[in-house]
Amino acid sequence: MSRTTIRTGFPYETAHDDVRIPVDGGASRAGGTGRGVELYARIWRPLTDRPVPALLEYAPDRLTDRSGPRDRQRHPWYAGHGYASVRVDVRGHGNSGGHPGDVHDARELADGVAVVEWLAARPWCDGRVGMFGIGRGGGNALRIAALGPEPLKAVVAVGAPDDRYDGDAHHLGGSVLGVGAHARAAALLAAACRPPDPAYAGEGWREQWLDRLESVEPLAHRWLAHQTRDAYWRQGSLREAYPALAAGAAVLAVGGWHDPCRDTVLRLVSALPPDRVRGIIGPWSHQYPDGDRPPGPAIGFLQETLRWWDHWLKDADTGVMAEPLLRSWIGASRPPATTYERSEGRWVGDPAWPSPHVTPVVYGLQGDEVAVASPQHTGLDAGRFRPRGGAADLPPDQREEDAKSACFEFAVGAAPVEVLGSPAVRLRLRMDVPHGQVVARLCDVAPDGASTLVARGALNLGSREGPDRSVAWPPAAAGDVSFELDAVGYRFPPGHRIRLALSSAYWPWIWPRPGSEAGWTVRPAASVLTLPVRTPTADRVAFEAPEQAPPLGVAVPETFDEPRPERLVVRDVAAGSWRLEVDPPSGTRAYPDGLEYTEDARDVYEIRSADPLSARATSEWRIRLHRPEEAWDVRVETRSSTACDSSAFTLSNEVVCREGDEVVFHRTWERRLPREAG
Repeated sequence: MSRTTIRTGFPYETAHDDVRIPVDGGASRAGGTGRGVELYARIWRPLTDRPVPALLEYAPDRLTDRSGPRDRQRHPWYAGHGYASVRVDVRGHGNSGGHPGDVHDARELADGVAVVEWLAARPWCDGRVGMFGIGRGGGNALRIAALGPEPLKAVVAVGAPDDRYDGDAHHLGGSVLGVGAHARAAALLAAACRPPDPAYAGEGWREQWLDRLESVEPLAHRWLAHQTRDAYWRQGSLREAYPALAAGAAVLAVGGWHDPCRDTVLRLVSALPPDRVRGIIGPWSHQYPDGDRPPGPAIGFLQETLRWWDHWLKDADTGVMAEPLLRSWIGASRPPATTYERSEGRWVGDPAWPSPHVTPVVYGLQGDEVAVASPQHTGLDAGRFRPRGGAADLPPDQREEDAKSACFEFAVGAAPVEVLGSPAVRLRLRMDVPHGQVVARLCDVAPDGASTLVARGALNLGSREGPDRSVAWPPAAAGDVSFELDAVGYRFPPGHRIRLALSSAYWPWIWPRPGSEAGWTVRPAASVLTLPVRTPTADRVAFEAPEQAPPLGVAVPETFDEPRPERLVVRDVAAGSWRLEVDPPSGTRAYPDGLEYTEDARDVYEIRSADPLSARATSEWRIRLHRPEEAWDVRVETRSSTACDSSAFTLSNEVVCREGDEVVFHRTWERRLPREAG
């Protein structure tokens, strides 16, 4: 991986302050003052008498603890280059006032607009604002830009979803995401219950915390109440707002091939005016591209974004708009592994998207009709839904998954096959039951038989006419269905085989439908795989080496506990059952301000091979915030489970919060939500 340079000398000396930013509307802060909600912010500023542009990162990740190390890498760096760099916690999180809301809801976006306008009005700001962020923070930046606040001139969005329904963590091809929707809802429930920190929130922290806890409700209740792409999902989805975004701030869209939101980059560079958008897709997981976590190589992301900011916020000629519309990493063939220290490949540039260098090439499937009834545990080797650089993140060798699927292969000849974009399938299927799912995986098969997952896609067959409806399959009928796989940049070498693997199950990514164990039959002679084949070009795309500001200085206390496996699969042979245990990143951090912050979490997914109704997901979270010198000790414990019978999802959630040994809050929720579609 690229070595990160820690920069200590900058054009400007800097200082930072913590402030509260008032926003309109919503409940008043606890304590009955009657004031509007105030959001907690940290502002790094260059020491200069001249007004400067402001850069805003607006997210729920808690700037005084959880995102503190990441914030310190970049905000002081931007300030040292002449920007006021601002980090703000969204309403109801960290030390901000108000109650936590839904992801990208109208209140969160309106608050963001108010923050942009507040920053532009500061005497130290020249009136121009940029926004950046990763994940939810990047999604907020794009959505706020679509609302058109006048001071917002430019955006950098990393790993940001543009559709709340499909392409985030809720649904895939019209099916409910087990590994995404359940785990994310559980994590957000635990996150929403974390307290303000008295070191920053002051003496009223406890009253503010209890008020916050009374407002909390598991987001899974809302999400599973909307199983098609209805008005609930369209609110806050960027696809409906592309025309407004096209008329607003300039957008630099960034993604990684191992990030589930990578397709957003391609849609943005296709939909927005070419003089106001650029895209970068690299070999990364869900992280900023200057990160030190695999897979690499990392790039000088801060330097690249500085070129963007200087062009749009300082009217400087940095050459950033002379770069290709899309810069992409084409990965070289690699043996299957759950992590790569560094990916092999090269950078390419395309002047437009769709690219003139990319041609759809159709591969017809061959053979007789094949009945596909995959065991329900097919999918255990899918890897983490949103990889973050862990040792067990990426899919292992796919041969076991391929054995549970119908496979079709195409030999790579004397010349390599280089793909860039979204592969697609058109399949002629026959099904005897009203509901089912089809999953397509594109694999690179080496001469020794090793199978590396390259791309995948899925379709809930009830969503074949669109994600906004659910249409039962006619009994024993045959029909054509089409769908795209995730976008990819990859090079299949000579002597290898391109494998298309089709399965009728993919747990725990996709929640199985009742009756789906019957599977379906595919007719190869009427089915095709289409690959976006890119003609090799002589490219001169390059980035500087990664560079960051000095780190925060967070310590990781030594522990003698045995580390748990990141992903553990347990098979009960007699019962025909499978259990996948996933350990999200956990551990304790000791911060320079005296805070000890601990997270311990585990997600468990269970299923029996022949029973789709046996699927069950359970998550447990334990969070502790402890200031030993102030004798402040707070714990949050949550347990969430999701199961499904033939007619409804069953959800159970429990929250227990303690201050010291005293239980200050305890609530349980039990819900049954009709299974209507996903």
